[in-house]
Amino acid sequence: MKDEIFKQKLKKQFEFDKSVASVFDDMIQRSVPFYQENLELCAKLIDKLMPLNARIFDLGCSSANFLLFLATLRKDFKLFGVDNAAAMLEIARAKSEAFGARIEFFESSLDEFCFFQSDVFVANYTLQFIRPPKRQALVDKIYQNLSKNGMFVMSEKILYENALLAKEMIEIYAQFKQEQGYSKLEIATKREALENVLIPYSEQENISMLKNAGFKRVEIIFKWANFESFVAFKD
Repeated sequence: MKDEIFKQKLKKQFEFDKSVASVFDDMIQRSVPFYQENLELCAKLIDKLMPLNARIFDLGCSSANFLLFLATLRKDFKLFGVDNAAAMLEIARAKSEAFGARIEFFESSLDEFCFFQSDVFVANYTLQFIRPPKRQALVDKIYQNLSKNGMFVMSEKILYENALLAKEMIEIYAQFKQEQGYSKLEIATKREALENVLIPYSEQENISMLKNAGFKRVEIIFKWANFESFVAFKD
């Protein structure tokens, strides 16, 4: 279904409710530059680096796009997903069943979820929705529950510290969305809905957060304008 949610007058802040879930796959493809390419890049890296029967946990799994792609790469992977949006999980479970993928899903907010040891944790455009006072504690918990030689894959929208560069990147991103068929009104309405809901960090803030949790090796594997993907390794 096509995302036309923000053609209507803003009624509330952005949330992953039933209306968003119903158009999420179209929304994410048209809102996040190189979404599919980056998803596949991260999944293929996990495929190459992880051992047989690796446990992989997608934090904020939404409609399970990442987990379903992983399932096509390796049948031995043990796949798990958690999300606090019931409407998203309903779609994720239906897609998983349709594809014949074995994925276990949990409905919970990340700050309340009881993590268990995994070889890989993934957070694709998830931490930006976690309130800053709780974000470091969540990354700490990810590190603590990660197996030795495990990896944390994190994709985020980022801020630029240089004011002029930040302004230009916002305009380039707005142009990208217009090229995907969104009107200027839709773009402005969504930006207003996301205000104080999606709170990005700068590249350096994200790296510092990962290192403060205990990760010593952090690499950037993808970057386009104000979107970036990090991989952190637990030695």
